[in-house]
Amino acid sequence: MTIHGDGQPAAHAIAEDRDHLRDLLTEHGALLLRGFDVGGVDGFEAAVRALSGTPLTYTEQSTPRSVIKGRVYTSTDYPANAEIPLHTEMSYQAAWPLVLYFHCVTPPDTLGATPLASTRAVLAALDPDVRAEFERRRWMVVRNYGDEVGLRWWQAFGTEDRAEVERRCAEGGLRAEWIGDNGLRTTAVRDAVHRHPRTGDPVWFNHVVLFHESSLPAEVRAAMIEIYGQDGLPNNTYYGDGQPIPDEVVDHLRQAYRDASTRFDYQRDDLLVVDNMLVAHGREPFTGPRRIAVAMGEASNG
Repeated sequence: MTIHGDGQPAAHAIAEDRDHLRDLLTEHGALLLRGFDVGGVDGFEAAVRALSGTPLTYTEQSTPRSVIKGRVYTSTDYPANAEIPLHTEMSYQAAWPLVLYFHCVTPPDTLGATPLASTRAVLAALDPDVRAEFERRRWMVVRNYGDEVGLRWWQAFGTEDRAEVERRCAEGGLRAEWIGDNGLRTTAVRDAVHRHPRTGDPVWFNHVVLFHESSLPAEVRAAMIEIYGQDGLPNNTYYGDGQPIPDEVVDHLRQAYRDASTRFDYQRDDLLVVDNMLVAHGREPFTGPRRIAVAMGEASNG
């Protein structure tokens, strides 16, 4: 849903109409505030605080990002020609942000949208047998942090203290395995279908598609498996019992995301607010200087 302003400060407008905006966010899953004065990074953080309270820290990250200021980050630092498939933020963790914020500082020249897809619609589009299989078996995420592949573990966890990493893993339901001198492998089993805390609706909330090896370009997938082995990929997903998820099942999931997706072209100072459990997001390839600031709010209870 798009809400149009006439140049008033975004944080002030949000604070004045907070309860109504919260209801609209739950109803529609995402809000685009356009025509407001966000007021740079400080104004963006103030807007987050007005709707969600103190922004969250980005932990156990899966993609490279840079801190702009405080708890405001760049969007994923991937090459402009790369597409990021639709996903729900941090759904591989035991807890996650319930609300995401995207501020368009500089729009791209072409494409570069943040496509959105209702996770209720994705779930409804799944073959009932596929859904039942994931509800019964859950899903497993395996992540490798090494010198040559993936992020470094101290980048992902924000500390070089191995004991602290082990503590956080245990707290978050991750099995941690140190590999060689500088490698770490983590494994966790999560639910694929969750219930939204406010609506009670079942939603498709996981990283099954984004982390599955079939989301890599075919030639990259083959080369990485040859070099690092099946267990050595940066990220991979399985059924919760550790058995492979067939490519055709992931293709079906991927198509369900596509069929549910919508997009818009960014304009300067757009402020996009997304309910992270109701709506998945991604990133189109783009040309030009696209700069999107992001923040997260409201930690779930897992």
